[in-house]
Amino acid sequence: MPNQNPPANTPALFAPTIVNTDSIEINAVFNTTLTELFFTRIIDGSFVIHHAALVDGHWTEPEAIQMFAEQEGESVAIDPSINQEGDIMYFLGISPADHANKAKPDIYRSQKVGGTWQLASKVGAPVSTDEYAESYPVVVADGSLYFTSDRPGSLGKRDIYRAQYVGDGEFETPVNIGPEVNSELGERSTYVSPDERFLITANTYTDEGGFAVSFKENGRWQRPRHFDLGEPLAKDWIYFCPYMSPDNRYFFFSRRYSDPVGSGWAGVTKGEVYWVDAGVVFGL
Repeated sequence: MPNQNPPANTPALFAPTIVNTDSIEINAVFNTTLTELFFTRIIDGSFVIHHAALVDGHWTEPEAIQMFAEQEGESVAIDPSINQEGDIMYFLGISPADHANKAKPDIYRSQKVGGTWQLASKVGAPVSTDEYAESYPVVVADGSLYFTSDRPGSLGKRDIYRAQYVGDGEFETPVNIGPEVNSELGERSTYVSPDERFLITANTYTDEGGFAVSFKENGRWQRPRHFDLGEPLAKDWIYFCPYMSPDNRYFFFSRRYSDPVGSGWAGVTKGEVYWVDAGVVFGL
């Protein structure tokens, strides 16, 4: 982790000056060995994934990763998820051309070759579609993908699906993970542990807001339960991008503020990444 005292039971701003700056930053994640750090920063209207590496005990200055060949126009590369081997990244993407055409988001894939992350390509059907939105990809230990989509068969606005990986970059038809987690309200911002033992998603199940955790029992996800972050939620901020560090010691999340309130990403003025001791989750 960056040179910073670890948080206890109260969330702390993560890696000031490295991740959190005066810009808008969100969704910090790591590779499994905790030697590479990824997060998204908004630059000139584009959502750009940044990367830093742990070298001789120090983190390198974060650098933007070019994901799309075309450089003109706004684009989106956000919500990265790294496979167990550390050489494949999935993320929510909208290319500059698709952004100009107001296309819905898709799932993209980038591979690290010779230490360099390559230009990304869209994950094809049956994961990405032309008609529907796909977002919040999470790759688990066997290479399978969880993601959210508003495709037919959803119980709400967007549901969480799982696509079994079959090798060579191919996936089986995605399967809705079920009504225990998915609801008519729509699910978003989901993290799934590599062993698929638990998932953390936005809390749409009770009035508290924030996040909720579901543990898998006998092969079935249980109804998610809200957990307290250790402090009251900041009024008018949106909480999202849950993530557990690979050693299960720290829970990460992002929050953003828009002005005017309710204006969404169009009016966002601040985005921050926080971390807190994972006991807030596992204490349940």
